[in-house]
Amino acid sequence: MIVEALGGEMNRITLDEINDKLDFFHKMYDAVRLIDPLHKKVMDYRNSTMVPSDEKCYCYWGNNKICDNCISIRSYKEDRSLVKMETNSDIVLLVTAIPITAAGGPAVLELFKNVTDSMFIGEGDYNKGEMLTQYVREITDAIVKDPLTSLFNRRYIDERLPADIVESVLSHTPLSVCFIDLDNFKAINDSYGHEAGDLAIQAMGGIILRNIGNKNGWAARYGGDEFVVCLNRIKEDEARLIMEQIQKDAETVPVGTENQSMKLSLSFGIKTMDQMPITAKEMIGEADKNMYRAKRQKF
Repeated sequence: MIVEALGGEMNRITLDEINDKLDFFHKMYDAVRLIDPLHKKVMDYRNSTMVPSDEKCYCYWGNNKICDNCISIRSYKEDRSLVKMETNSDIVLLVTAIPITAAGGPAVLELFKNVTDSMFIGEGDYNKGEMLTQYVREITDAIVKDPLTSLFNRRYIDERLPADIVESVLSHTPLSVCFIDLDNFKAINDSYGHEAGDLAIQAMGGIILRNIGNKNGWAARYGGDEFVVCLNRIKEDEARLIMEQIQKDAETVPVGTENQSMKLSLSFGIKTMDQMPITAKEMIGEADKNMYRAKRQKF
């Protein structure tokens, strides 16, 4: 759960202010650190300057993967302080992210406070913090997941894809973005109603998840009947095989009534970044153009 921090004076902070308030921060919070939110790196603070380290920021949680609901990238992009609750094993932490000005690059101050036994919601066994932990998980899912398909949502794409692009560039590995669009979604809605359309979208979500479940990537509903799949460390030829299997599986799904139905049909486009870095917007745009090119060839 992410909310804007109260108090205009905390909406951003300078390196000099960090230096002046460092003792205060350490007294008030359980952990204090500086983050490069774009490269997902912890920064060392030396002689009033920030020095990149080799430590990944998300290693703090012990799951070795980028957070689904990253507060620091949002704080940096929106240029305001934000607060969220996060879970680490059976501990619930209150995390405050404050953008740093005049840092010479993307930088955020993160402040951690253990609130497992001091923040209560509803009724439950507060000593164990089990109810609060479950609450945090549910709220996080509500923020970054599409409720119809359980895929990620558009907000997740905007926050996660730039980080994956940076990781791909730094590790010199390919990154493939696939754009999927249902060919006959309007016909399904017109012939059988919007409930059938929702069932078609849900079916597509399940098909996509099954086909990328063991791959190093993620999938999101871009909007309406459009989907985005991000495949890390996967070249275009392998990505195409995955998309073709998704296309094949979709064509086996009937949508309609017992007496009359139609099969799902989809088109896809792929953009792979291998050597030359491009932005998230450009990657999605190129994959979208390739999808429309494939759709025109079909019809």
